[in-house]
Amino acid sequence: MKSSVLRPRLLAAGATVALAASLATHQAHAGPGAPDVPDTIAVDGEHQPFLVTHAVGVQIYECRAGVNGPRWGLVAPRADLYGQNDQLVGTHFGGPRWQAKDGSTVVGKRVDGVTVDQTAIPWLLLSASGTAGPDGDRLADTSFIQRVNTVGGLEPPAAECTTATVGATDEVAYSADYYFWKPITE
Repeated sequence: MKSSVLRPRLLAAGATVALAASLATHQAHAGPGAPDVPDTIAVDGEHQPFLVTHAVGVQIYECRAGVNGPRWGLVAPRADLYGQNDQLVGTHFGGPRWQAKDGSTVVGKRVDGVTVDQTAIPWLLLSASGTAGPDGDRLADTSFIQRVNTVGGLEPPAAECTTATVGATDEVAYSADYYFWKPITE
C-alpha cells in the first residue's frame, strides 16, 4: 500500500517539474518584451525583440555653411551599449551602425520617428541589415531597431553656429534604449 500512495505523489511531482521546465524554456525563448511606443514606430507582429541595450554617449554635430546661412548638422552618434546586466555589449556609431562585442554589426535606415519629449532627440524606427562578425552573429538577423526613452542629444543652440564657427563640432550627451528585433522563425 505504501508504493501505491507514493506512486501518485511521484507522478505529480514529475509533472510539476516537467511543467516548470516547459515554462522556463518558453520564457527563455520569449526574449524581452516590446516597448510601449506610438504606432508610427511600432514593429509588426512578424518580428520579436531579442536584445535591449541602454546607450550612453554623445550626438556629434558640426556647424555647416548652407544656402540660408550656417546651421548645425548631425555628424554621427558615439555611444556604449549596455545590456540588462549593466555589462558592455557593444557600441553605436555613424552609419548609423551598431556593433556587438562579437564583431557582428547592423546598419540602420530610418523608417519613421516621433518626438515624445521636446528636450530630447526623437524616438525612431529603423530598418536594418546585419552582418556576422569574426567571432559571432549576435546582430546578424536584426530586422528592425527602435530608439526609445531618449534623454538629451538635441543639436546645440542655433546662435552658436555662425559664419565664424563653420567647421566647429559639438558633442551633446544623450542616452537611449535600443530594441533590436528579428523575424519570428517558429
